[in-house]
Amino acid sequence: MAAYDSTDRAILDRLQSDGRIANVDLAEAVALSPSACLRRVRALEQDGLIAGYRAELDRARLGLDLTVFIELRVGEHSRETAARIEAVLTGIPEIVACHVVSGSADFLVEAAVANLAAYERLLIDQILAIPAIVDARSTFAIRTVKTRGPLPLAQLR
Repeated sequence: MAAYDSTDRAILDRLQSDGRIANVDLAEAVALSPSACLRRVRALEQDGLIAGYRAELDRARLGLDLTVFIELRVGEHSRETAARIEAVLTGIPEIVACHVVSGSADFLVEAAVANLAAYERLLIDQILAIPAIVDARSTFAIRTVKTRGPLPLAQLR
């Protein structure tokens, strides 16, 4: 892993808040020349610290008014079972995040759906149709306070 300095952290911080910032504006914000800034951004991309760029869409304006967190419990634990479940879950468009977790559940899934009927179809027709899933417990978001906030960078060295 390469060594990173305060300028790298400043670049990453700024890109987290505005991934579409023009290189010349980013360079000015972090006190670099545009060419030096672009070299650093490319190095951060190459090192994998910048995993990609994308637009954050408004769920409500897209008609995805319901966010559901689903705890999934698996009956048979093995790497092969986990891989099969992960392959199915990551292929379902409504599932926007999926984590392997510890505790009473094995997976924690976040889904964005239009309404309760869409959630019921997702749960019954897709999630519970996965053979290894033996239990699903759902929590519905009433209101979202913060999503995908910027990551803290103080630990980056």
